[in-house]
Amino acid sequence: MEGTLNISQIKVQNNLSLAVRKIKQSEAKTWDLLVKNHPQGCFMQTSTWADFKEIEGYKTFRYGLFLDTKLVGGCIYYLYPHSEKANLLFTPGGPILPENQPEIAIELLLEQAKIIAQKYGTIALRIEPLWTEKPDYIKGFVRAPVDLLPCETLLIDLRPNIDEILAAMKPKGRYNIRLSQRHGVKVNFSNDDQNIPKFYDLFWETVERQKFFAEPYGFFINLCQTLFKAEMAEIGLATWKGEILGAILIVYCGHTATYLYGGSRLIHKQVMANYALHWQAIQRAKNRGCQFYDFYGFTSNPEHDYAKFSKFKSQFGGKHIKTIGAHDYFFYDQLADTLITLFQNLAGNQNE
Repeated sequence: MEGTLNISQIKVQNNLSLAVRKIKQSEAKTWDLLVKNHPQGCFMQTSTWADFKEIEGYKTFRYGLFLDTKLVGGCIYYLYPHSEKANLLFTPGGPILPENQPEIAIELLLEQAKIIAQKYGTIALRIEPLWTEKPDYIKGFVRAPVDLLPCETLLIDLRPNIDEILAAMKPKGRYNIRLSQRHGVKVNFSNDDQNIPKFYDLFWETVERQKFFAEPYGFFINLCQTLFKAEMAEIGLATWKGEILGAILIVYCGHTATYLYGGSRLIHKQVMANYALHWQAIQRAKNRGCQFYDFYGFTSNPEHDYAKFSKFKSQFGGKHIKTIGAHDYFFYDQLADTLITLFQNLAGNQNE
């Protein structure tokens, strides 16, 4: 965990000062509690996720917004250093801003990002908050070309009782759940490391079938082992007659359970193993006290690559949510320096 010793603060009201500074190791649990209780909190802003990304080679910079001594907001910045490319500082699922005077809070976090940028040569800060509307106080940010988090998703409200959740589904969804029960599909969830290769086998089989980009096996080893220890994730396996037909990875963060990755086999589709898997995941999330089950990626566009998956997800009902997506703030001094260096390297290579 890296950062600077710079501390900036602004007087806000009632003689209280809003300040930005590094989150101490002793304050990590307080930060995680803030993220998990925040309406727009995201698992990618937790200390556990940052620990995982550090194992993957990222640098993390963990900064909090303090109203005098009370932690009221902040963000974790991430950076993957490239020696010959333009570096980008980004904060997926963040920042977390206080309700009062968020425009001051974002300025403090932006100033801190500039300090980090000067040290590491990053050309821009990319924020990706879970906001459904773009506020005026980030008008200096422009829409990013790509999103790390899906800007569209489908949320299942877990606050009604189980019968009401089932009744809110589409008829085909309810029918296929009951069909899986009649076929005797079994579902088991655990955070046992031995399930990681079982999950990955089905994940990789699905990736090859759908021609999607896939993270390597080592990524999932690091991800699961880190999140399992914090009881933030589980793997669910659906089996029929002793054969694994479906697998999902669920991440828990505060009031939300997120379906992050999954895989399935084409054989024995008639037993509806994937319906049994998600229905059990929904019930399990509700029993853990979660208020929402996030399908993590959805589209209503029939031409989109996710259209087939979205049609399956829509059978469970839910509400279609669209966020503002990733936005970039460019540090033009750093951008100019980076372009000059790139052009010099290019000219040098051509002269060799």
